[in-house]
Amino acid sequence: MQNAFESKPHIGTIMDGNGRWAEARGLRRSSGHEAGVRAIRPIVEAAADAGVGTMTLYAFSSDNWKRPQKEVDFLMRLLRRYLDEEIETLSRKGIRVSLIGRRDRLPDGTASRISKAEAKTVTGARLHLRIAFDYSAREAIVSAARRASPAIDREAFSATISGDGAGDVDLLIRTGGEQRLSDFLLWECAYAELLFVPTMWPDFEPSHLSAALAELTKRQRRFGGLASDAAAA
Repeated sequence: MQNAFESKPHIGTIMDGNGRWAEARGLRRSSGHEAGVRAIRPIVEAAADAGVGTMTLYAFSSDNWKRPQKEVDFLMRLLRRYLDEEIETLSRKGIRVSLIGRRDRLPDGTASRISKAEAKTVTGARLHLRIAFDYSAREAIVSAARRASPAIDREAFSATISGDGAGDVDLLIRTGGEQRLSDFLLWECAYAELLFVPTMWPDFEPSHLSAALAELTKRQRRFGGLASDAAAA
């Protein structure tokens, strides 16, 4: 079946810098995470308005379980709050929501909220918002390999990894100044354009997204070919 979003850009975003943003202001790290959640809505709406097809937000890595239990518990509550408070708006605005990552380790009631949000927004066609939570790209690749048949090809394996047809990432944005992928969409970012920005995620605004999308249009994407091949395509 044709994926309604596949002809539009897929933007992956590592939402980094919440804790450092709070500490720089003399606030608790939890205040930074709350500010980070508030930053999501304007970015998502700006992405939909700009014609982005898919936006994958890296919210919680599988390695983030190593953080202090108090901070982990707070992040779990933030996810539930976000789903409770935003799902009606997202549904009304035609934004489909799905979660990628493990669900078996999430606190009671969280997985059911996720399923409810996915069902509520399944017909959204303006933007596919994917939230990577308890997510590991390496684990996703291993899991896909276990499900794959011996004769599987690259395209079919890509579909197996994403599970929802999101496809390859066109632009990977990491806020907060760090310059690494941190186990995020490793397969899907094989030919992504990478953009590392110093802005902390809570300060990342629609104007920053517009600048990132403008930068994408300037990049010459050859996918292993020559510049002349890209121009002719």
